[in-house]
Amino acid sequence: MQNPRLKAMVVPREHGAWGMLLVPLATGAVVAAGSAINPLALSLFVIAALAIFCLRTPVEAWMGTSAIKVHTTQEERTVLTVTVVLSFVAVMAIATLFRLGYFRGLIIVGVVAALSFVFQAIVKRLGRRGRMPAHVIGAVGLTSTAACAYYVATGQLNSIAVALWIANWLFAGNQVHFVQVRIRTSRASRPRDKARQGYVFLVGQLVLLIVIAVLIEFGIFPKLAILAFVPAIIRGTAWFFVRGQQAFDVHKLGFSELLQSILFGVLLCAAFRL
Repeated sequence: MQNPRLKAMVVPREHGAWGMLLVPLATGAVVAAGSAINPLALSLFVIAALAIFCLRTPVEAWMGTSAIKVHTTQEERTVLTVTVVLSFVAVMAIATLFRLGYFRGLIIVGVVAALSFVFQAIVKRLGRRGRMPAHVIGAVGLTSTAACAYYVATGQLNSIAVALWIANWLFAGNQVHFVQVRIRTSRASRPRDKARQGYVFLVGQLVLLIVIAVLIEFGIFPKLAILAFVPAIIRGTAWFFVRGQQAFDVHKLGFSELLQSILFGVLLCAAFRL
């Protein structure tokens, strides 16, 4: 699609959201591969998840709630066509999964995910103050693909599926908070200035480690799960000791965080499979 405006109205632009959707999905599928899996159901879920995720952009453009809104008849026709096609694909994939017997589990996870997006919309109304909490709340819905992928692959919505969901959400929340800290401290040059502006994140790092330790102690996470979070903990803490003002490059940060997500996913899968 060569028209930049049309592309922006039909293709999701949030690169971080893509990672929060696909990395959890991959972890659920890979961990499930240790059991007998249903490749048809898993494929249908991947199709449904991608279609639903991609629906948000054209729907918001058509409703006028996004930054780039529909202005011409051609734009409206294109956006509506994409919306109808994606809706049809999503409905058919989900209907087939329901017929295959995955109704109850998908409904349970779907309701929780939907509620998270509702709360996200409410918190967004707080303005700038609610931006970061809203993203963390919305991550509950995006990372639900971990539980769903495991469920449709194995037919079991069990403690492993829930643990994968929790782990991916904890990582996503930490990642969202770190990006906000990088933006907030982009002009700080001294470690103490960064610490003063981002002390809540540093406290959050400690709280994250405590939460993971508790989840391991109660047998919800495998013991090696802590290793999946170590690179993110190191990355987040090390930033506060970097001296000198660092030029803020959003594309570079996005790429580095994508690599962090992939590394987390690989280590998390290893923790659950070993």
